[in-house]
Amino acid sequence: MAALVNLAASMAPLDPQLLEAKQERLFANLRELGQVLVAYSGGTDSAYLAWAAHQVLGTRSAAITADSPSIPESHKRDAAEYARVCGFQHEFIPTYEFDNPDYVKNDKDRCFHCKDELFVRLEEVAATRNVAHIIYGVNQDDLGDYRPGQRAAKIHQVKAPLVEAGLAKAEIRELSRRAGLPFWDRPAAACLSSRIPYGTPVSVKTIKTVEAGEESLKDLGFRQFRVRFHGELVRIEIAREELERALSLEMAGRLTAIFKPLGFHYVTLDLEGYRQGSLNAVLNGG
Repeated sequence: MAALVNLAASMAPLDPQLLEAKQERLFANLRELGQVLVAYSGGTDSAYLAWAAHQVLGTRSAAITADSPSIPESHKRDAAEYARVCGFQHEFIPTYEFDNPDYVKNDKDRCFHCKDELFVRLEEVAATRNVAHIIYGVNQDDLGDYRPGQRAAKIHQVKAPLVEAGLAKAEIRELSRRAGLPFWDRPAAACLSSRIPYGTPVSVKTIKTVEAGEESLKDLGFRQFRVRFHGELVRIEIAREELERALSLEMAGRLTAIFKPLGFHYVTLDLEGYRQGSLNAVLNGG
């Protein structure tokens, strides 16, 4: 509950008039596109974009989610539920990134190969429906991070309406909250393969092990966390505002009881806490 309060408080200073202006700019951009497919993961950004496209274009927009092993099953269920509650058209399509050796080897371009596969499949759908535009939920804040998927978007000419409207993450959350959308405070999410260090090949078995661990952390009541796979060692990142609860002998025993049966010999808690993209540190020598 404290995390929710902190999140709402952090968004309080945002200028309401500026927010409305940016949302109107987004709506105008979508209106100009006329008909779109939304690459929809179920995260806050893509969900807000799918909702906005539906508000403007109605049945001339459709939200499409990759039915990939790298997306947790709980996230797929959430994506379907958000679409149902918000009333926008939604469907799943299979993607086959695990058939690509360049994806499986998990170098620094893994995300490029994932997004490339997704956009190829979306282009196939768009071609059968005569839809000219594919859009995705990258926001202004994402431009400063290492995200090879943005290169794939440029190659496939996938548009980024949230960036074009100048919308940052906190603004998207606040606009979602004001619209009464259920996902406004959803914790940041990423595909399961992002839990595996670069250079360690990804496999469906490995990411399903990570998924099982993260579902167990959710069952314990933690809200923002990551399970980082390091072979026989698991490194658990928990948000700093929740970390104190994890730092007890009782919780240490519960975490050990969860992760040892999953095949890890060593169970560790990262004392720096959760931080987005922590595995990217090796790219910069960090």
